[in-house]
Amino acid sequence: MESDSHLWLELNAFRAQWMSELKTSSGTSDRLLRTKGLKRTQEIAREEKATELFLRAVQEEQNGAVYEAIKFYRMAMQLVPDIEFKINYSRPPDADRVGANYMEDSDVDGEIEDLLAYFEQQLTLESSVPKICTPELEMTQMHISALPREILMYIFRWVVSSDLDMRALEQLSLVCRGFYICARDPEIWRSACLRVWGRNCTKLVPFKSWREMFLQRPRVRFDGVYISKTSYIRQGEESLDGFYRAWHHVEYYRYLRFFPDGHVIMLTTPEDPLSVVPRLRTRNTRMDSVLLGHFRLSQETDNQTKVFAVVCKKKEEKAAEFQRNRFCRRNPAPEAEHSFHVGLHLSSGGRQSFSKLVWIHHSCHITYKLTGETVVTAFELDRMYTPFFFARVKSYTAFSEQPL
Repeated sequence: MESDSHLWLELNAFRAQWMSELKTSSGTSDRLLRTKGLKRTQEIAREEKATELFLRAVQEEQNGAVYEAIKFYRMAMQLVPDIEFKINYSRPPDADRVGANYMEDSDVDGEIEDLLAYFEQQLTLESSVPKICTPELEMTQMHISALPREILMYIFRWVVSSDLDMRALEQLSLVCRGFYICARDPEIWRSACLRVWGRNCTKLVPFKSWREMFLQRPRVRFDGVYISKTSYIRQGEESLDGFYRAWHHVEYYRYLRFFPDGHVIMLTTPEDPLSVVPRLRTRNTRMDSVLLGHFRLSQETDNQTKVFAVVCKKKEEKAAEFQRNRFCRRNPAPEAEHSFHVGLHLSSGGRQSFSKLVWIHHSCHITYKLTGETVVTAFELDRMYTPFFFARVKSYTAFSEQPL
């Protein structure tokens, strides 16, 4: 009897201990779950704050405030180091967020592939009668949006001008969505391509648009001048006493200025670009030793674009020279005409496209008037023929004389 009661007491003690251990373990698990839940909530809050700061940094960077953007980028990455890869760009954040204006409806990659079609769709949805643009403030005078599209496109052709200032057209497209649509008009870019390549650009293939052809197909640039600088050391005459001999450092420049109508100016002079470049804006320059002529582009089978030019002295210079010397027997009228043939290889140098011209040919053609015979003298292309590099000149496209 005593043994049964003793077993019963031990069994009750075991049950009590087991229940207490069970309650302790359940309490510990509850605390762990609460701790994990709190940690997860803190992580979500930290990620939301980092997302807000990151989008704020993106907005500041787009507005040009780089230093402010760096500050917000650093704060966001301190909270979540890989926040850049956790942001969902496929949907815009809430409207009350700082970066609410950053993302619009877009494709999976977060980029609008066809921005032109997107803008046209937006303008169509905003109004039943879509306008190119709308005034931001109330105006008493007529706004440019009241003009017909045909007149507006004619203004855009004046912006491009006969100098093919497509850079100004691209800057004009940044004004608003309507101007962006007008600046992408295929007819403007097709006219520009025809001015550059003529009958050689009847087919659009392999390019997707006329604009892509103009920007990517190799061509010479018209909004500046190509400059080649050559320098060398020349030995001078020995002194009378024979103790020393002078050495001269010779430096000169070659200039090439191309025009959209096919004309080209070539000049070789020791004058530096600061004094020469402003005088090469038009073909009617009064500088001495200027050679005028025409050029053409040639794309060979090896997919290399070459520039061939033929230049000679201006006609009025020849007439004036003959007028001055017609009564002088020692300077008779010229019996031969000189022309120079130049061949150059077009390539890209540095960040600029089509900014380098390398010599491949240079010769002088002398045609005698009495016999009609032509003598060709080819020059050897040595180290004195340094490449031409393009320099953009803003004054060349500052004024529009004719529309495109």
